[in-house]
Amino acid sequence: MFENIFQYGFIIRGLEAGIIVAIIAPLIGIFLVLRRYSLIADTLAHVSLAGIAIGLLLGINPVLTAIGTAVAASLGIEKLRTSKRLFGESALALFLSGSLALAVVILGLANGFNASLLNYLFGSIVTVSAADVRMIFILAFVVVLVLGIFYKQLIYVTFDEEAARISGIPTRLVNSVLIVLAALTVALAIPIVGVLLISALIVIPVVTALQFRKSFTRTIIYAEAVSLFSVIAGILVSFYFNLATGGSIVLVMLAIFAGALIVRRR
Repeated sequence: MFENIFQYGFIIRGLEAGIIVAIIAPLIGIFLVLRRYSLIADTLAHVSLAGIAIGLLLGINPVLTAIGTAVAASLGIEKLRTSKRLFGESALALFLSGSLALAVVILGLANGFNASLLNYLFGSIVTVSAADVRMIFILAFVVVLVLGIFYKQLIYVTFDEEAARISGIPTRLVNSVLIVLAALTVALAIPIVGVLLISALIVIPVVTALQFRKSFTRTIIYAEAVSLFSVIAGILVSFYFNLATGGSIVLVMLAIFAGALIVRRR
């Protein structure tokens, strides 16, 4: 018989944090995927790794330093993209490789890999504290609030940036807001799925929902359903079968995506 998991405080905290992240990730992911910015999530995840390394070296909460580096890098990426000095993909490659190199050097100074770093790399609900849950909730609230303020502008810019610019919408500001929100989403997902799997949480539920070719609103609803189910099921599977939390969540997402492809073909 399966034991009652709700008797464990770390499971409750992990589920709380996981549900919050599962709700936020597709809300940002839908705009990134439709604008073909999916690689930004992966780039910001690697930048966050550099922030985590800085936090571990200085003895600061690694999530806080990850937030700072991810937001700063997101603004730098957008600045390079809009300046036309580099193609968007080139800017992403620069930040991805540069931040990864920086992380390796800093980790070398901090005596290399340890159990704490592995938790941030792959996610671990065991290490999610009440303070982490509060911070994730606050960040998620900020993301939803700003997303609500710029929602119409984001939709307009997502589907026709040139027309949005001509109509007077400040597209540079809207693009900057989107990439900063993506940075915050990446940072708040770190304790649950880890740095190396964050982009999957942001992208896969949206890509799965898009297979059904529904309206924008329905696509968001389907993506939210996939994200929530995957996170909850992944946490349960990881607990009962003693598996890595982040990996379990992503594998559940991939299974649902494969099922969506089969349904679409039929």
